[in-house]
Amino acid sequence: MPIPASQPLPPSADSAVDRTGEAVIDRLVEANQRYAADFTDPGMDARPVRKVAVVSCMDARIDLHAALGLQLGDCHTIRNAGGVVTDDIIRSLTISQRALGTRSVVLIHHTGCGLLSLTEDFRHDLAAEVGQRPTWAVEAFKDLDEDVRQSMQRVRTSPFLLHTDDVRGFVFDVKTGLLREIDPQV
Repeated sequence: MPIPASQPLPPSADSAVDRTGEAVIDRLVEANQRYAADFTDPGMDARPVRKVAVVSCMDARIDLHAALGLQLGDCHTIRNAGGVVTDDIIRSLTISQRALGTRSVVLIHHTGCGLLSLTEDFRHDLAAEVGQRPTWAVEAFKDLDEDVRQSMQRVRTSPFLLHTDDVRGFVFDVKTGLLREIDPQV
């Protein structure tokens, strides 16, 4: 069950300190220092080798590279809440295609997505709490398959994108790790 915008998270979930008592961001910076110690420039540019952009939900349970057999440099990965195609996703895809050579788009939603249980009331509650209405829509949905179809349609009909013929949508099952392709015509 989602937590309304006006309700704070439980103390354990709202903390900037991890299970070991260290600040989470400090741990990330330390991990980066260890990573950088052995880092060598892979000698690649920003153009994805496989000429594909993957749009997915930001859900922490989805390791896109592992799930799709991708390596560093293979794709552009664009993520947001729900993996929905918003104006900003179109912006990123346009840059990906026109400036960096991608030609294919993979859209991935997933089972158990938090946007399945949110509504625009989240936005209204947030506005009441902070005294300012968000300029963005929640983009919540009730039907995963239908939202994937809508996202595919938004990509295919965008006047800004050069390549709209190779656009496919999927639902990732967070329990099995399998993708289920969505027929755009149902």
